Amino acid sequence: MKNDKCKICRRLGEKLFLKGERCLSPKCPMVRKPYPPGQKRKRRSRPLSEYGKELREKQKLKNWYNLKERQFRNYVKKILAKKGGAEDAGVRLIQILERRLDNVVFKLGFADSRSQARQFISHRHFLVNDRIVNTSAFSVKKGDKIKIRPSSLKKSIFKDIVSALKKRSTPSWISLNISQLEGTIKSLPTFEEAAPPVEVSAIFEFYSR
Repeated sequence: MKNDKCKICRRLGEKLFLKGERCLSPKCPMVRKPYPPGQKRKRRSRPLSEYGKELREKQKLKNWYNLKERQFRNYVKKILAKKGGAEDAGVRLIQILERRLDNVVFKLGFADSRSQARQFISHRHFLVNDRIVNTSAFSVKKGDKIKIRPSSLKKSIFKDIVSALKKRSTPSWISLNISQLEGTIKSLPTFEEAAPPVEVSAIFEFYSR
């Protein structure tokens, strides 16, 4: 339904920017109704258990990157299977998620949200190193070039893309050539710049139970 994504943010008590530009407007339900759906007003909430806190953090990050439970769990389990400290594990997880093609398309400004980016990718609108990639989970690497497929530029969804890109900024690990409508991966993403609104260590605790 139209407001399902907004209910996710309200339920978790965090603005996760799941609907693109609408999330930045006064129309955002998190601005008008900053309390869980189903409540007439904000009530005094009961303290969460440790499990509840871990579950909430997991749900935040999973929805932040627009992932299904199985996808997200597999990423975390892959990190847990490797040796390393909790801080290193958090950095590795965020780097993996940031390098997903749907996230990169969103960060470049080619889509208004990660969910829209996933839809565009499935419709074969993007090239990676001049080859069509229609898998959102595709992991980009340093030197990869991502651009809108020339034939797709004729479609109405990209009609105002150039003017829209001029209003957007890209993270330091990606460069954007607006005239060529092409992004280049310059380096690995950093945890600090990604700035997910979560306590990542709690997510690893959740899946370690």
